[in-house]
Amino acid sequence: MAYNRWASNLRPHKIPFRRRLARAAVALIYRRSENGVVELLFIQRARREGDPWSGDMAFPGGRMQPEDATPRATAERETLEETGIDLRHHGHFRARLSDLITRRHSRWRPMVVTPYVYEWRGPKGVWLNHEVERVVWIPLDYLAAPENQGSLPWRTRLGTLNMPCCRYQGYCIWGLSYSMLKELLALGVIGH
Repeated sequence: MAYNRWASNLRPHKIPFRRRLARAAVALIYRRSENGVVELLFIQRARREGDPWSGDMAFPGGRMQPEDATPRATAERETLEETGIDLRHHGHFRARLSDLITRRHSRWRPMVVTPYVYEWRGPKGVWLNHEVERVVWIPLDYLAAPENQGSLPWRTRLGTLNMPCCRYQGYCIWGLSYSMLKELLALGVIGH
């Protein structure tokens, strides 16, 4: 918990120069299962040659396009395109999390990613496009439990880093998705 407070104090909620950079947005979507368990939706990215995040677990979303009025509209459009989940009609907007800086695929230029939190109140079915291999709903209590936190060795040119992660049934949540997850859990936006 101390790490979460320390990290959130270092990261500004809105990056001041975000409008001058490439933008992207993602949706953190949760629902209550039939037995009352709160679950968070993750996608597993489709495996593609040349994609550094191929097969990784993530939240639905993508790059802002000229027709998107806001980054939140980007998150909603990309979620619909990737999963068939229509947040405009069946999602209840709950919160905006802090901006994160990453790089664009295959480029070193920075990109700002803005996460938005929604409660899902719609049908159970999903329709995956070519970018998504599968959808996984993971219980929030599992994601929050300290015994489910671990590390992932990540090789860089400078050596191997042990990146924090959460593992679930053979899946590994790490990187930006893990950072967003930790902020979501620390803020307590989702009531149990």
